[in-house]
Amino acid sequence: MGKPTGFMEFQRLSEAYEAKEARLKHYKEFVHHLTDDQAAQQGARCMDCGIPFCSSGCPVNNIIPDWNDLVYRGNWKQAIEVLHSTNNFPEVTGRICPAPCETACTLNINTDPVGIKSIEHAIIDKAGENGWVRPQPPPRKTGKKVAVVGSGPAGLACAQQLARVGHHVTVFEKNSRIGGLMRYGIPDFKLDKRLIDWRMAQLEAEGVKFAPGVMVTGSALPQGVANDAAKTIPADKLVKDFDAVVLAGGAEHPRDLPVPGRDLAGVHFALEFLIPQNKEVAGEGRNPISAKGKHVVVIGGGDTGSDCVGTSNRHGAASVTQFELLPQPPDKENGPLTWPYWPMKLRTSSSHEEGCSRDWSVATKEFIGEKGKLKALKVVRLEWQGGKMIEIPGSEFIVKADLAFLAMGFVSPIGGVIDAFGVAKDARGNASATTDGEGCYKTNVGKVFAAGDMRRGQSLVVWAIREGRQCARAVDEFLIGASSLPR
Repeated sequence: MGKPTGFMEFQRLSEAYEAKEARLKHYKEFVHHLTDDQAAQQGARCMDCGIPFCSSGCPVNNIIPDWNDLVYRGNWKQAIEVLHSTNNFPEVTGRICPAPCETACTLNINTDPVGIKSIEHAIIDKAGENGWVRPQPPPRKTGKKVAVVGSGPAGLACAQQLARVGHHVTVFEKNSRIGGLMRYGIPDFKLDKRLIDWRMAQLEAEGVKFAPGVMVTGSALPQGVANDAAKTIPADKLVKDFDAVVLAGGAEHPRDLPVPGRDLAGVHFALEFLIPQNKEVAGEGRNPISAKGKHVVVIGGGDTGSDCVGTSNRHGAASVTQFELLPQPPDKENGPLTWPYWPMKLRTSSSHEEGCSRDWSVATKEFIGEKGKLKALKVVRLEWQGGKMIEIPGSEFIVKADLAFLAMGFVSPIGGVIDAFGVAKDARGNASATTDGEGCYKTNVGKVFAAGDMRRGQSLVVWAIREGRQCARAVDEFLIGASSLPR
């Protein structure tokens, strides 16, 4: 619980950022983890609240009060052991998770919550610096073979758990490098890709085999979905050659905006811009889309839109504007009313702070072009009545734009992959499988399981890790009849 009176004595400390003028010149991480003393002070704020709502607010049910207390007392090595007991990749969640645990913190009812995410970030960085993150190979092999399709957080968490209990695990990935959207969808300035390579080395030492550049045969991929595959493998071959198959791909099918002018040069899905940029930073060729000196409009107010803002500013865009369909949220939530649930409130990212004009309740009516190239957007203001959006008559206006990025979320996983295995889908196009009871995460096809975005649709990295871990236990039970893996 930290220090009994710590929550009354200490204020919340935020992590330090590199000055925006400096960080806009590179793609490296710019958030500095807390010092030992700062992390201990944050841990001291964790109060004896009786019921740790933070743990239930966290999808992987991190044992947060325990490692807060351990950091407060300087027991860092034990803190990483507790953190790893529920979370395979805290180096990822400590950087990019939106921290629903902090929303659920009891202090958040009427004051600033404990900086849980910043403590997690400090723990895993200290563990890495001291060599405490080591492979955990199994004492014996089971002889069972598992194929995992997709190398994002769900697939890798599932693979690691299964390898640690002795199964032979192979991870198949259609892109040229392992990591899924952690590798290609998240800019390096938010998540340094060396961290994925570091964790991959651990998984390989534990027995996980990686097969990048391999696509499971299915229907043609939708526009906006990256595919570097040099090889294909039939779904039925995986089912034949392996004792279990886990579908753990991401929800990559982007939501489109079918308005006049959509086919103009300069209108792109967000990942058509972000993925090549990550490849450029990794030395895999130039990004064909440049925002340098251009007027950029980002349509969509979520994390993907924010990543487009930050990347455009690093290119040297002349201006960046971001539109959102929904009304502008309040600056601060009504804590006693919304706690411990995720509140609707205005969230300003570091990318927004680097330079961005934001506008809400705006819908795009048309992309306006000249000689086949985007020149402007025609937009209209909205009113929301009874949950329905209504265009305000006479409110149309024109916004100059050389580039427009569609960052309106993702519709579903790639349907062709699900269809190739003959797996039933739910109403939203996700692989259909339950998460509780006997046979959880198992699809309608004999030995095929589904987890993460492939099963639940677009979601958070922390939900993907949870589902990957839980699916691993279900697969282990299916193969062996029982499992020692945590639920």
